[in-house]
Amino acid sequence: MVSPLRQRMIDDIRARKLGRHSLRSHIHSCKRFAAFLQRSPETATADDVRRFQLTLIEEEGLTICNRNRIMTGVKFLLRVTMRRHDLAAEIYHLKEPQKVPVVLSGDEVKRILLMAPGRKARTMLTISYGCGLRAGEVTRLTVGDIDSAQNIIRVVQGKGRKDRNVMLPPDVLALLREWWRERSARGDAGMPPAERWIFPSYGRRKPITPRQFSRLFREAVKAAGIRKPGLTLHSLRHSFATHLLERGTDIRIIQALLGHDKLETTARYTRVATGMISAVESPLTQLSQPRRKMRNRQDKSNEGPPA
Repeated sequence: MVSPLRQRMIDDIRARKLGRHSLRSHIHSCKRFAAFLQRSPETATADDVRRFQLTLIEEEGLTICNRNRIMTGVKFLLRVTMRRHDLAAEIYHLKEPQKVPVVLSGDEVKRILLMAPGRKARTMLTISYGCGLRAGEVTRLTVGDIDSAQNIIRVVQGKGRKDRNVMLPPDVLALLREWWRERSARGDAGMPPAERWIFPSYGRRKPITPRQFSRLFREAVKAAGIRKPGLTLHSLRHSFATHLLERGTDIRIIQALLGHDKLETTARYTRVATGMISAVESPLTQLSQPRRKMRNRQDKSNEGPPA
């Protein structure tokens, strides 16, 4: 049974066209708040909200990112569904630490692609690195998204419900054609050709999930013998942006390819572009170079007028 309060919150989320991930996250956050209270959130007080925030950090030991995510869901419940702006005002967000993205070298990327478990995985991983797509954007690709005439891939409703175009390298197009000849067509019955999934799930008329894709990436990383802390499937997208930046690609073009709203988000890759960083000349180098001898005024006075 769904309580009336939860149903009102679900209706509020759907009315605002929030995604299913936001729906699941907000509901989970409010369930934790209710479990902490051991009663309905409708009876919460300002002191309850303050103690809940303190408990998340001190007793449960959550990371700042997870703590902020939970409080975002609770704030939606208090401010939107319950109209308790006085309680919502008690919620504060902590500043999240800015971490440097994990980036692979060109040799490491090549090893991962070579050790991919099958043509399907190799094609998906190649698209992730070669085009800079997110995991969900790769898994949701359809036949109609591939434009071989213009050499582009159309990313339909990516993160933030935005469409964008990215390049279609010849190597990616060749892999896609090889995979299409090998791909099973069992789930294509009744589907228009342009709407068929390029990477369908096994035995279902749905695409492969990002979780399954991530599992294929971990298998390839293990087979390649790469042991780098913090390495995830998203690291291929980080590597795509960083390698483009190191080759001198304009940062605004990279911003458009990645689909970032703010240039500051793209600019963080300058912190991990090792090629650019190592090419900067340190002022220490100037200290070791011989100083130029200055001509004295007498020598200058002996010089003739300029021709």
